[in-house]
Amino acid sequence: MTTLPFQDAALSPEARTDDLLSRLTLEEKAGQLSQYFYFGTGELPDEATLAALPEEARDFALQPQKVEEALDRGDAGSLLFVVDPALHNRLQHKAIEGSRLGIPLIFGFDVIHGLRTIMPVPIAMAASWNPSTATDAQAVAAREARAVGVHWTFAPMVDIARDPRWGRIVEGAGEDPVLGAAVAAAQVRGFQGESGAPDRVISGPKHFAGYGAARGGRDYEDSDISDSELHNVYLKPFRAAVDAGAGNVMSAYMDLNGVPATGNRWLLTDILRDEFGFDGWVVSDANAVQSLATQHFAKDLTDAGARALNAGLDMEMCMFDPAYGRLPEAIAAGLVEEATLDQAVRRVLLAKFRLGLFEHPFVDEDATAGILSDGAHRDVSRAAAEKTLVLLKNDGGLLPLNGQKSVAVIGQLADSPRDTLGPWVFDHDVAETVTILGGIQARAGEGITVKYATGVRTGTRVFESMFDRMDHGLPTTPDDFDDDAELARAVELARESEVAVVVIGQNQNMIGEFASSSTLDLPGRQLELLQAVVETGTPTVALVMSGRPLDLRWADAHVPSILQVWYPGSRGGEAVAAALFGDVVPGGRLPFTWPRTVGQVPIIYNHYRTFQPENSDKRYWDEGSTPLYVFGHGLSYAEFGYGEVTLEPATIAVGASTTVSVDVTNRSGITADEVVQLYIHQRHGESTRPIRELKGFERVTLAGGETRRVTFDLGPDQLRYWSAASRGWVQDATEIDVWVGGSSSATNPDTSVVLTVEG
Repeated sequence: MTTLPFQDAALSPEARTDDLLSRLTLEEKAGQLSQYFYFGTGELPDEATLAALPEEARDFALQPQKVEEALDRGDAGSLLFVVDPALHNRLQHKAIEGSRLGIPLIFGFDVIHGLRTIMPVPIAMAASWNPSTATDAQAVAAREARAVGVHWTFAPMVDIARDPRWGRIVEGAGEDPVLGAAVAAAQVRGFQGESGAPDRVISGPKHFAGYGAARGGRDYEDSDISDSELHNVYLKPFRAAVDAGAGNVMSAYMDLNGVPATGNRWLLTDILRDEFGFDGWVVSDANAVQSLATQHFAKDLTDAGARALNAGLDMEMCMFDPAYGRLPEAIAAGLVEEATLDQAVRRVLLAKFRLGLFEHPFVDEDATAGILSDGAHRDVSRAAAEKTLVLLKNDGGLLPLNGQKSVAVIGQLADSPRDTLGPWVFDHDVAETVTILGGIQARAGEGITVKYATGVRTGTRVFESMFDRMDHGLPTTPDDFDDDAELARAVELARESEVAVVVIGQNQNMIGEFASSSTLDLPGRQLELLQAVVETGTPTVALVMSGRPLDLRWADAHVPSILQVWYPGSRGGEAVAAALFGDVVPGGRLPFTWPRTVGQVPIIYNHYRTFQPENSDKRYWDEGSTPLYVFGHGLSYAEFGYGEVTLEPATIAVGASTTVSVDVTNRSGITADEVVQLYIHQRHGESTRPIRELKGFERVTLAGGETRRVTFDLGPDQLRYWSAASRGWVQDATEIDVWVGGSSSATNPDTSVVLTVEG
């Protein structure tokens, strides 16, 4: 049998791609650019059940059959939502046999913070301020994903989020572009590893670009972002992800400044490809190409497909009826050139060749179980969770617990395996989740009595979560649950205990996609529960399980110790217990500014000085215009001191660099981590600059009494910015204030440190 050039593994992926592309028909090319969801196992309901279903439900029930028909015709290049290795292999066989030239599928999936082993949610990993934590976690996620047949993840989400009402804040790294860029690059490295590694996946950063600025923090709304803020803030994490080697990028749903991102050539080509140098392929978010017509941008689906392809979008993700299936028609009508189609297909095929899918298209089903059950993966989950915990308050040194013989654990979230994992997981196993209650019980051991009370319900959504329908292990509350009686029982338990640990926050389905919120209040009667427990006089610790800041004004004023635990993952309960008892010292820091109330939103640390800066804390007449906790905030069981900040040299030319140095001392007798943060403010220039900007950070572990010198480079990469005055990147001759400390409110000992930049 004659071997065609594209079938010759000895040739380069580029040569094989060019040969295969030359043999494809227009219809086959369009098929390679179509990615379908695949729901369920492929088993169809019986005729009677189908007939009884509403039309929309019937369409979804028949969706797998329609996808398989497309595979038989060779009309699909990719599938997503398949994590069963046997199903993966069956569908891959069908695709190869249905393709005239035997082209395999590339399988994608939302592996956001773990597949079977669930890591802390991404906003929590950002709170570690330790990029290697994110890299290690996503390497485990990649290994498990590849073991079930996933080649490519739609992650990381690198959208800057400055409105905590937006549900998807939980998926990103918060409000700051420097921290966001570091975490983005770290996750890409974790997912992808070395090029061609068989236990890694292609990383697809999303959503390009500006989705985190959706109006009102409402999912799917449009974003209106100034050019200055877009370049200086929102695009930076994407640039870092591309520089780290990301093989894919996902476009956003929404309009950006009046142009849908999925059909925006300036965004997808001029910025992403020409400025950033991205050479992978771009995929749409779900049904985003079809939505170009819904958003009244495109005339119809044919026009939508042509406009997306012309903009630089290579692959369409859809449920049914892809707009890209009409590309041959669009070419015939002169709406798009075949050369443009070829360019997109080349990118997709090249990724398949580089992954080795033509030689190794199938999953080793016998190896899957061993990889998914690897205990070392759970250890990584626990270690990551330990790094993410943020001690918000600790008056009187209540934490770590020391000598208490009876502990009351209170709150539904304390013993909810599914909520402990957080949102955006689909192949999890709640049976192996260590809850906070379980972690405390295991750590307490003999001699310490741990008792539990559920307290009140944590509240419910007004509008159902679309993800609940495909979830498993969701918590349930009995119909006869009596909130008043359970609250009284919790209060009595607290009264008879030496310390009360109250877990408050939001259920995992109250955050994430389609989970934006109009309020930051604690849902349900949780505040009432917390208040009643504190009124007993029992020393109280509040553990906050959330992915966004919540209204903690009362708690901050009345609860001695508050620990932000996020959604800590499979082994999260162990990590939280270790922090409570002092086995580990909390070292996480906030990746966002924590508002006092939702009425302050959006509130960010790196705002501009503007008019009457001396009154900036009095912008509202009824509430201080200051955060409850500043960006970068986080306490420790240890105490750290900072020496004099030095610049070497203190005067530089435009384009040159200086070194910022400071001695950091652990003044306590315990080993602990400090996050050393570098901030600057430019005093004058072509444009005004924020009052403070993070420009560097390092998490360091210091033994008791240890002093270490920490240094940062400060040069043109950190000092340049995009100016609306000249419509481009500039660096000014100016004076720059420099601070180093443990949060964005850092002050230098004795005197201000100023860097002079000369023209």
